[in-house]
Amino acid sequence: MHTLNVDVAVIGAGTAGLVALREIRQVTDRFVLIQDGPMGTTCARVGCMPSKVLIQTAEDYHRRTALAKKGIQNADALRVDGAEVMRYVRKLRDYFTGGMIEKTLRFGDKLIRGRARFLDVHRLEVAGRIIEAKRIIIATGSRPIVPKPWAALGNRILTSDTIFEIDTLPKSLAVIGLGVIGAELGQAMGRLGVDVVGIARSGRIAGLSDPEVTASAVDALSQDMTLWSGYTARITADGNTLSVSAGPYKKEVQAILVSVGRRPNVDDLGLERLGVERDDKGVPRYNPETLQVGDLPIFIAGDANAKDPILHEAWDDGRVAGYNAVRDELACFKRRTPLKITFTDPNIVLVGRRRDQLDINSCVVGRVDFADQGRAMIQDKNHGLLKLYADSKSGRLLGAELCAPAGEHLGHLLAWAIQREMTVFDALRMPFYHPVIEEGLRSALQAMTADIAEQPHFPELAFCDESPTSPLS
Repeated sequence: MHTLNVDVAVIGAGTAGLVALREIRQVTDRFVLIQDGPMGTTCARVGCMPSKVLIQTAEDYHRRTALAKKGIQNADALRVDGAEVMRYVRKLRDYFTGGMIEKTLRFGDKLIRGRARFLDVHRLEVAGRIIEAKRIIIATGSRPIVPKPWAALGNRILTSDTIFEIDTLPKSLAVIGLGVIGAELGQAMGRLGVDVVGIARSGRIAGLSDPEVTASAVDALSQDMTLWSGYTARITADGNTLSVSAGPYKKEVQAILVSVGRRPNVDDLGLERLGVERDDKGVPRYNPETLQVGDLPIFIAGDANAKDPILHEAWDDGRVAGYNAVRDELACFKRRTPLKITFTDPNIVLVGRRRDQLDINSCVVGRVDFADQGRAMIQDKNHGLLKLYADSKSGRLLGAELCAPAGEHLGHLLAWAIQREMTVFDALRMPFYHPVIEEGLRSALQAMTADIAEQPHFPELAFCDESPTSPLS
């Protein structure tokens, strides 16, 4: 076999792999990018982007329910063309994917198509060629988990990889698993007129751990689909009929979306030849600060390491792995404040540490219900709950869980504040306009102040001698 010698081989042309190459190309042009399967990144092809197109379409249609009370008549004449909806989703999906494919193809002969398999810690076999590399990055992504008995039912079982390929909207749909994907797509389908049942075995919604916020999310999702909680789902097929059951519940449906998690694409890579311990998902043990696998010249980034299958985390993983792959001394990187957004309505957001990751007895908790929040009422989006957690002694912000209007924006503000190690009092000194959703956040912050031990001896506005220069000077 012909052997190609390079400094770095990157396995996977997804977000993590492509970002890693940005770092690598600053140091060396002796690299290869290996891709097996379709190009275009998970986000553009089957994740973030097509799902948000479907969600936005559903939200646009759903707004008709708020128009009559505002004096806008005949909104009930609007109808959904399911086939046209799916064509539109694919049209924008193909646009986003096309851009990523074009960027990938620019690598020319440095792009090698085929399945990579390790021969040893420095050598890969790809499509009949041997790639010998000083460093190797595994960035092979992940795929939806489908239990084998369900997979045998063929294309009637949908996943996030296949749902955007359906010709038209189904009349009825069961969604098994109400994590981010299940909650988002289940609600969107329900708002487009599909009869949806969502099944959450654990009772948790999109990763929430705060019982009050979870209840708020359940209430919101229940407006658009039937929820079965606390039971394991079962699927049976009789001819062309699909039935789903959970505990005492049973329903015949036209299609089933399975969203019970994702599996890292690390099987069939020959990882057993590396001589390193692997976890129950098959992922080799690695240092989360450097992404190095054991003490080998190998790094693992993005969904392949099974830590956080989120685009911005894959992006940062790519930076870390790419940086370290072209340097003799490995660098440890401090990661950003965790931020997870589910684009339901209201948005479900986790920022910093969740409630179940905290000693709640040493925390002060701020709470705001958006039922009577001014701007939310004007927008007819006055439902949802925000819970904010801070250290009870110092007032330092620690985390938040929310199911709230404009949650995607509130979440960003809180993530920035937590990363800057701001206290409740620091946050209250920030500007708040009126009337905006962010005033709800201020209400939660104000409610926390009385229970914080280390009270500052000044009001929300700083005295002149404490801030001698204007922010604009």
